[in-house]
Formats: sequence, structure tokens, C-alpha cells
Amino acid sequence: MVNVGILVPSVLKYRPNLARSPKETILKPSTLSVVSMFSGCGGMDLGFKGGFSIFGKSYRRLPFNIVWANEINQAAVRTYKRNLDENIQTGNVWDLLETIPKNIDVLIGGFPCQDISINGKGEGIKGKRSSLYRAMVEAIKRTKPEVFVAENVKGLLMRHNKESFSKILDDFNSLGYDISYALYHAADYGVPQSRERVFIVGTSRQVKSFVPPKPARTKNDWVTARNAIGDLEQLEANEEFNHIWSLANKSHDQGNRKLKADRPAHTIRAECHGNIQFHYSLPRRISMREAARIQTFPDNFIFDSKLRETERQIGNAVPPVLAWHIAKAVHACFK
Repeated sequence: MVNVGILVPSVLKYRPNLARSPKETILKPSTLSVVSMFSGCGGMDLGFKGGFSIFGKSYRRLPFNIVWANEINQAAVRTYKRNLDENIQTGNVWDLLETIPKNIDVLIGGFPCQDISINGKGEGIKGKRSSLYRAMVEAIKRTKPEVFVAENVKGLLMRHNKESFSKILDDFNSLGYDISYALYHAADYGVPQSRERVFIVGTSRQVKSFVPPKPARTKNDWVTARNAIGDLEQLEANEEFNHIWSLANKSHDQGNRKLKADRPAHTIRAECHGNIQFHYSLPRRISMREAARIQTFPDNFIFDSKLRETERQIGNAVPPVLAWHIAKAVHACFK
């Protein structure tokens, strides 16, 4: 049975008719261990770590320690190592499950969404990529975290994915966690982008229930495209700073969206090249640094890859600022 909550954002709590033992809150050390799956270039991991600044605002360090991370894409791994930690496992996650530490505090991951996305093939969790959520299920079974966080696209909630989503919830719930999920609009949390993502959170019976973070902004004070990238307008191309852009022309099948200076950007996509948006005032597509800003990566976060791979990494990432707000709410489960 699914009950609709009244939290902000609107939360759906997944409550099957299962017997539960009374919750007993346990004390945890000041630093909480985190396993990161499908880490990409590290957007969610940076959010959980905190200790970065963007748009003149500082996001304080959070008490999470990434003890294990994994990514299959070599270019994303290079970026992760350069900016976050050398200790990331490279390769197929199924081959590396045995290396994950046991008895960790938190497990996080944005499992691949290509088969679920509205721009995908519509195969749902039967698709080769999106079926990888099962690796998260297996990892949770082995590591027994107190909290887990799974991120995916808004398309997961659409009618044609109803069967897939129900299966995902059933599989997570079978592990003995209280499950809740919510759709978050990134712009409500200080991300200058119209980007909606689903976060599924599971909590054990030994910690407090997860309470979603309240929006930090309203539609009247969303961060706009000009707020985010206006100071880069006169900057010449600079490959070391990732301030380079696609030269693809407008075409029917390659997208021609243009930023509006006084609004958040459209969703930054990962399909690359011709789908990157045009600048609101300059005769070019936005640069990789501008796209990174729109995803709330700080300027000292350097992508160790060429244009096409950098586009893919940025588009696939969880915005660090949104992840930071989720992480703060996860930390509250342990207090």
C-alpha cells in the first residue's frame, strides 16, 4: 500500500503490510562511512562530502567519508581521481561487489537511467543499463547500511514505467528497510536548472526516518542562467578550465534550445554534442565550464577529458548542491 505524505517536496512512502520490530535508535561515530555506486565523475559524492562553494555560497563539510566508489567509464574515473579521491574501483560493478566493505553506514548511487528516460528506448528495468539497480540491491544486502539513497530520472514515475518502478520498490523493500521516495526540482535547492529527479531513500529500523530537505528557494528567487554564468561571457576559450564548446550547427535532430538569461537553464543532458544548449546572448553553444556551473560544480572541479566525454560526465551527474541537501537530511537520520 502506498500512502501520500504531506512533506515538502511531496513524498510517497512505500509501506507494504509487513511486521516491523520497534525502532531502536543507535549512536554512531562522528564520521559516517559511505559506499558510492555508479559514481560517474562524482557529483553526488561531492555533495555528500561538502566543503565547496558556488555562486558565492559555501556548502559546509559534512561528516561523510567515501570508503569505496565505483565507475566503469575511464574518463569519468580520471575526473573523479583528480577532484575527489584516488581510491575508486574501475570496472563492471558486478565484478567488484566482493571488494565492497561490510557494515557501512550509508550506500548511495544513481543507477543508470538510459532505458527509463523519456529519451531512451523505453525498455525499463529490463534494459541492459537500468537493470543495474539490482547491483545496488545486492550491495545493500551484503553491506547492510543504515541508510541508502538511489537517484534516477523523473521518467521512473511515468505510467509506462509503473511496472518497473513497482519492481524496484519491492526489491528494495524486501531487504527490510522503510522506503520513501520523492521527486525533487533542482531549482528549488539553488541549482540554476530545470531538472527533476527521483530519490528513493531506505532507512533501517535503527535510525530515524528520512525527512526530505525543504526547498531552499522559491520560483521567485531561483538562480538564473545569467546569475550562474554571466561573468564568463567575455572569457575566451580555455581548455584547461574546460571553457570550450561544441561547434555543432542547429539541426532537426540535434536540438536548438537556447538559454533565457532570467530563468534557470533547461536540463543539462548527457547525449552530448548537438544537444548542448545555446548561450542566451552569445552566438555559440554553452561551454563545458558553463554547463558545469549550471550543474553546480565549483570552478576548481576540473574535468579530465575532452569535449564529448566532459559533456557526458556533466549531463549524467547529480548536481552537487542538490546532493548536499539530500546528504544533510541523511545525516539527520543518525542524530
